[in-house]
Amino acid sequence: MQKIFIFIITLFLSVTVYAQESTASANVTTFEIFSPELNVQKKIWIYLPKDYATSTKKYPTIYMHDAQNLFDAKTSFVGEWEADETLNKMNAQLIVIGIEHGNDKRLDELTPYQNEKYGGGNGDNYLEFIVKTLKPKVDSIYRTKSNPRNTAIFGSSLGGLISFYGVLKYPEVFGKAGVFSPSFWFSDEIYTLMEQSETTKAKIFFLSGDKESETMVSDLKKMERLLDHNRCYCLKLNKTVIVKEGEHNEKLWRENFEQAVKWLF
Repeated sequence: MQKIFIFIITLFLSVTVYAQESTASANVTTFEIFSPELNVQKKIWIYLPKDYATSTKKYPTIYMHDAQNLFDAKTSFVGEWEADETLNKMNAQLIVIGIEHGNDKRLDELTPYQNEKYGGGNGDNYLEFIVKTLKPKVDSIYRTKSNPRNTAIFGSSLGGLISFYGVLKYPEVFGKAGVFSPSFWFSDEIYTLMEQSETTKAKIFFLSGDKESETMVSDLKKMERLLDHNRCYCLKLNKTVIVKEGEHNEKLWRENFEQAVKWLF
């Protein structure tokens, strides 16, 4: 009897997951592109402003990681950012390019260095894909403002790490970054890179919850201090928000996405 009950519950949950309808907005579409840098086909999600079809304007662009979790509850792991609903509500004049993570390759793609325990370290090829293959394609198809001032890179956790790394490595491409709950713990080399970097003019929004991990806030503060040594604090080019009781999840990132976008743009 117990086995039958477990089977029925499992079947119910399976049907429920399968029946989950897409929550992505009508102005979100997808396409696929081959990455020679990663030797893989990548699925890309595109958010276009509500007035894109009736406008001739050009728009700033945000490149975001983990696209499965940005727009659609059906494809998300444990909840979505609701990025499209938020941008629609704001009437945001932005294009968002969401890059699906590589599932079991996610850690490799979103880390610029190797970790002794977890491995990784293929972030340079991932960023090269964005810069040399994806962005030129996007700029050729969509009406984008393609200069650094109007191009941001944005992500959370490992996506926060690779976004911060990307804005330092490609200042001629990315002039802004959204760095949510960054995994700076993955390698101390990210601090060394910051110390050795030329003066950065990038605008950077940092976010962390004070309940994420024992070191999340202190790691973020350490990086902020290094950044303030890199350039004058008086320029106010970086902002840090620490959310009381904030945890490492989509809820934290969803609830603070709007203020990050407003500040960056």
